Amino acid sequence: MTSPQLSPNDIRTLFSRAMSEMYRDEVPAYGTLLDLVAELNGKTLAGHPEEKARLASLGELERLSEERHGAIRLGTAAELATMRQLFAVMGMYPVGYYDLSVAGVPVHSTAFRPLEDAALRANPFRVFTSLLRLDLIADETLRADAEAVLAQRQIFTPGCLRLIEKAETEGGLSAEDARSFVAEALETFRWHTRANVDHRMYRRLHDAHRLIADVVAFKGPHINHLTPRTLDIDAVQRMMPEKGVAPKAVIEGPPARRVPILLRQTSFKALEEPVDFITDGTNEPGSHTARFGEIEQRGMALTPKGQALYDRLLGETRAAITPAPDGSNAAAYMAKLQEIFAAFPDDPEQLRKDGLGYFRYSVTGKPASAADVTRDADALIAAGLLRADPIVYEDFLPVSAAGIFQSNLGDDAAQTFGATPNRDMFETALGARVIDLHHCYAEIEAASLARARSELGRSAAA
Repeated sequence: MTSPQLSPNDIRTLFSRAMSEMYRDEVPAYGTLLDLVAELNGKTLAGHPEEKARLASLGELERLSEERHGAIRLGTAAELATMRQLFAVMGMYPVGYYDLSVAGVPVHSTAFRPLEDAALRANPFRVFTSLLRLDLIADETLRADAEAVLAQRQIFTPGCLRLIEKAETEGGLSAEDARSFVAEALETFRWHTRANVDHRMYRRLHDAHRLIADVVAFKGPHINHLTPRTLDIDAVQRMMPEKGVAPKAVIEGPPARRVPILLRQTSFKALEEPVDFITDGTNEPGSHTARFGEIEQRGMALTPKGQALYDRLLGETRAAITPAPDGSNAAAYMAKLQEIFAAFPDDPEQLRKDGLGYFRYSVTGKPASAADVTRDADALIAAGLLRADPIVYEDFLPVSAAGIFQSNLGDDAAQTFGATPNRDMFETALGARVIDLHHCYAEIEAASLARARSELGRSAAA
C-alpha cells in the first residue's frame, strides 16, 4: 500500500522548524531574538485587542509564531537551478528579481516563497537567495580561481538529490520520505568550520569583497540569518541592548508610520567565528565573519504606483544624507527619512483610494440588496457592506537587503560596482522565469473582491 503524500505546506513547516532549531544551536543569540520578539508581540497584541481581532479574522494571527525568512548565497548557476527544485518540493517559488549591485554588493537575487493565500497562512517561510556575480570581479585571475573552487564543490547530498527527483517524478513525498528529505536538505545549510581554500586564497577573495569570500571559500551556503517577524520593530531596537545584543544603528526601510508599509529590518553585527584553512595539507586557524541576527516588521504591499513613490522618497532621503556605516549620523538620517516620508499618505482609506497599496476585501455581515451587488468597491465600503484590509508585503527591498549585508560584513565592505542588473542572466541560471510580485498581490486583491461580491450576491438573494 502506497503511503499518503505530505502536502508541500507540511513539508515546508517541517523544514522551517528544523532550520530554526539548527540555527538556534549554531547561533545562540538567534534564540535571544526569538524570545524577545515573542515577548514584544505578546505585549503588542495584548495592548491592541482590535488589531489582534483583525489579524485573527484574516487568518494571519497564527502565522506570526511560525514566520521566518532566511538568506543564503550561492556560487554557480547549477546550484541555483537545483535550489529552485529543492524549494519547489516545499511549495516555494522564485518571486521577484533584486539587483544588489546598485548598492555595492556583487549579487543578484530572488525570494523563494509560497504564493497562495492559504499556503502563506499555513507557513510563510521564505528564503532570500542570492547568486554571486563573478562577472563583477575585475581581477580576471581571481575570477578564474574562484570559478575553479566553486566547480569542485557539491552543496547537495546524494540523498537530497534522490528525494528531489522522487518528488518530481511522483508529484510529492510521503511523510517518511519528507522527514528524510528535510534531514538531507538541512545539510546544505549547515555551518562548516573548515574552509575550502587556504588562507592566502581566502584573503584574495576577501579583499575583492567580503561576500565573495563568504560564498567561494566554504563547502556550502550556510544559512547566514533567520529572521522572525515583530509587530513593533522600534521596541525591538530599543530593547535589544537590554538583552545583551547590540543592534545596527539604523532600521532599514521606511520610517515608523501609523500604517506600516513594505518592510522594516534591523539586525545585530555578524559574528566572528573560528575557521580552519587548509594550507599545505595542514589546518591553519583563522576566522570568518558572515552570520548575524535579523528582525523584521512587515507592512502593506504597495502597488507599482506606491512602490515608485517609496523609491522616489527613499532616493531623496539618501541624496540628502547617507547613513554612515558606523552609525555616527543615525539620528540625523532617521529624522530626514521621517521628514521626507511625510509626503507618503498614512491613512488606509487614502492609500486605497490613491491606488498606492493592495487590499483584501471581505464582507462585514451587513445585509445587502440586489442593487448593492452592482456597486463599485468604493460605494460598498462607504455603505458599510465591505471592509478593506492591507495585504501583507511578503517580499524584499534591494536597498534594505544591501544595507543589512553591508552593515554585517563590516564598515569597509561597501564597494562600487555600478547598477548592473542582468535579469536574463539570473533567469537562465535559475532555469525558470521569476514570478512578478505585483501580479501575485493583484491576483489576491482581485480574488478577494470577487469572493466578497459573491457573498453579497448570496446575501441579497436570501
